[in-house]
Amino acid sequence: MAATVLPGLGGPTSTDQRHSDSSLDGIAEEKREAFSLSSKPSGSKSRKSSLDVLEHPGLLARAKTFRKSFKYLHDLTPQQVDNFMASYVIYNLDWADEQQMIAALGPNYREKVGECLRSYYGVLNHLCALGDVEKMYIPPHMDKKASPFENQVLCERAIAEAVGFGPGDRVLELGCGRGRVSAHMTILTGAHVTGVNIDPDQVAQAREFNAKHGLGNEFVVQDFNDLPLPFADSSFDGFYQIQALSLCKDLPALFRELARVLKPGAKVSLLDWASLPAYDPSNPEHAELMRRVKPLIGAVGTPTPAIFEKALEDAGFAVQKSEIPSIDGLQAPLIDRVDGYFRAMRQAILGLVKVHVLPAHFKTLIDRFCLDGEAFLKMDRMRLATTTYWIVAQKPE
Repeated sequence: MAATVLPGLGGPTSTDQRHSDSSLDGIAEEKREAFSLSSKPSGSKSRKSSLDVLEHPGLLARAKTFRKSFKYLHDLTPQQVDNFMASYVIYNLDWADEQQMIAALGPNYREKVGECLRSYYGVLNHLCALGDVEKMYIPPHMDKKASPFENQVLCERAIAEAVGFGPGDRVLELGCGRGRVSAHMTILTGAHVTGVNIDPDQVAQAREFNAKHGLGNEFVVQDFNDLPLPFADSSFDGFYQIQALSLCKDLPALFRELARVLKPGAKVSLLDWASLPAYDPSNPEHAELMRRVKPLIGAVGTPTPAIFEKALEDAGFAVQKSEIPSIDGLQAPLIDRVDGYFRAMRQAILGLVKVHVLPAHFKTLIDRFCLDGEAFLKMDRMRLATTTYWIVAQKPE
């Protein structure tokens, strides 16, 4: 792969890396210029046009997405709603406590977690599509002037640059969701993405979306806790994932599997949920915030940056970057913006349910979806955890 280096992406690569308050404006401007001027798509005008459509979707495109997801949610069966609500049980558990898992879910708890995840994401992806987080992640806060969606674009460009995706490369993505990031990566770099996701509904949407844009990306229904992955040795030139690994039961085993399917010299990018050094599980306030936030963001495990790094290194990877890429290390401005939007939407939905314009299950869904956004915001501001800890590592040549 032909990798390029962006100015403004470096700096200390330590678990406790933070930007100073005095340099916030300079950092924001530096990153804005770096990400907007680099990673330019190569190829035809058609490809550049497709990139513009993905990075700057118009109101009509957003309205179509909103309407499609709204209809899906409107037509949910009572069983689908019940399954979605019941799926939250797994977020009160943790992979690290197997006895608790067995007590709550039975000896086949791994299979039960998979069933809950399919029920959860089968509804959640449509709830997220009602707002500015159709890709189902709140990105790092990289530009103070940019929207959550625009910060997602900056984040994805940064990942493509850091890992060095190029034309013809075969790239693996775990937790590919609706295939929006996959499409962006392909049109941006010319790479071919193979996406893996546990939810058949999302995989179907990913295939439809990528086909609509004339892309040959492939999508596979697979629980990445069920190893081995269905790929031959040395199949891929690179790997990335965004906020999927808290659902991984055995990080060392998964990273060994990645080492198997990646070619020598391939790089990996992890952008994920992690508890930070300031978090103290024996502190009642910290523990209560964690209890409230995990269901909100869909986290089963609570890995630390050190856990990620050790598992990667034990699998043979060399860690090259380990940091929080947000301005001052905080996502809070974006969390607040997204939370405010959905809280306003909640009030509108509750009013429409009250006058029987919408079915009653909309209240159930939006109440659960909007619960504990303030706890997420507080946890981020206290620097107890983040959903955007970024690690880049490389398999030896």
